[in-house]
Amino acid sequence: MTRQFIFGEKRADPQPIGTLMSLQAERSPNRPALTFEGRTFSRAELDRGANRRARMLAALGVGVDDLVAIALPNGVEFHETAFAVWKLGATPAPLSHRLPDSELQAILGVMAPRLVVGMTADRAPGHLVVPAGTQPDQALDDSPLEPRAARYQKAITSGGSTGTPKVIVDHTPASLDPSVIGLGMTLDDTIIVPGPLYHNSPFGLSHRALCRGAHVIEVAKFDPEQTLALIEQYRIGWALMVPTMMRRIWALPTDVRDRYDLSSLQMVVHMAAPCPVWLKRAWIDWLGPDRVWEVYAGTERMGAVHIGGRDWLAHPGSVGKPAAGRVSIVDPDGNPCPPGEVGEIRFHPAPDAAGPSYHYLGAASKAGAGSDGYGDMGHFDADGFLFIDDRRTDMIVSGGANIYPAEVEGVLEQHPEILASAVVGLPDDDLGQRLHAIAEARDPAAPPALDDLARHLADGLARYKLPYTLEFVTGPLKDDAGKVRRSQLRLDRIARVEAGERFDRLRS
Repeated sequence: MTRQFIFGEKRADPQPIGTLMSLQAERSPNRPALTFEGRTFSRAELDRGANRRARMLAALGVGVDDLVAIALPNGVEFHETAFAVWKLGATPAPLSHRLPDSELQAILGVMAPRLVVGMTADRAPGHLVVPAGTQPDQALDDSPLEPRAARYQKAITSGGSTGTPKVIVDHTPASLDPSVIGLGMTLDDTIIVPGPLYHNSPFGLSHRALCRGAHVIEVAKFDPEQTLALIEQYRIGWALMVPTMMRRIWALPTDVRDRYDLSSLQMVVHMAAPCPVWLKRAWIDWLGPDRVWEVYAGTERMGAVHIGGRDWLAHPGSVGKPAAGRVSIVDPDGNPCPPGEVGEIRFHPAPDAAGPSYHYLGAASKAGAGSDGYGDMGHFDADGFLFIDDRRTDMIVSGGANIYPAEVEGVLEQHPEILASAVVGLPDDDLGQRLHAIAEARDPAAPPALDDLARHLADGLARYKLPYTLEFVTGPLKDDAGKVRRSQLRLDRIARVEAGERFDRLRS
């Protein structure tokens, strides 16, 4: 049976998020709520742990509308902490536990949280901390707390492409209707969210699913074959992916990929980064058009667009049509662009929108003249379907031509021996900027030959879009959420060139 993809949620009977795990535990206490690395926690276990943890945090001063930073790895401690924060009427603010000290302290300076969970005092000087692994006293009351709801549901950290730390505060109230679920999930579903919980989509969707009675399958770190094995083992019906994950699954040998029974998987929803046309088509051919959906949105919730596989086949490369409100494409002067012309993508709120959907800590809003945008460039086709060309901030001007790195990366990653790539512009006295490609090989010990890659790129790109130089890296370029820190990669390469390093040339 084909699932219905519904974007957005009706809030007919909203209840505080902190109460919803207790509600699910009351309904079916022994039903599985979370499976992490092979260990399953029931609804009652997860709720009791969150209740104890909430009382521990309350004793440290956490109260209504406080921000609480959560710097924990994936796992039950993270979920218990998030629900504990909501139970106190406070707002969780997840961030990566792997941040370097300088970046961590810059973000915490912007956020000014009441408490930092997951860090030691030496890593977060000047802040009240609860180190990772701290367990509540088992003598603490584990019964449900008095219902409270924070004004803001979550706050998500983001360095963006500039690297400047900011916190995106989501204006959605911390309450949900437990009977309504969207994006193709069903009540009491079994889902897999293999990404890091400090990113917005894994954080938001996994907790919303738990509030609606889903069994969430989670891993410490994404592994392509393990993901397929878990889908088969737990008869998973819904999966959240980013294109990096899709690419790494597709890079598995065919006999490995076909070894697993994926008949239970009714819907794969991907988001967070552009998906190359060839990769999207491969997944649609593999799973069928009704099981592959894409969402183009952002943490700020200023607007969203989505598309199913059938519409995508009729408009290859599109991200679809607006789910709510209106989308426009404008030129640098703010004038509407005709179909086919690239401009900035702007979102216009629905007429019944109740004020801004977010505010920043550490940065100014990008809203203006009744519209807002994520900084992306795109165009409409003749039928009104939206296409993303690239981020405005990532655009490279070389020899007077505008080049979008995502297009070059999409062709480079179509090579069977390339897992991931990033393209940056390096200073050039003649061209202004010259393209430099950074690639992660499928086999780091035996990367593809330069002349092979040069031919591959020349077959898929106009000459002016071809990178001049290339380097291979052994570590992952993109994180498990498909994000790449392009500005930092560029600065590092500029410093290396200034120090005298020369990269392998792909063309003259």
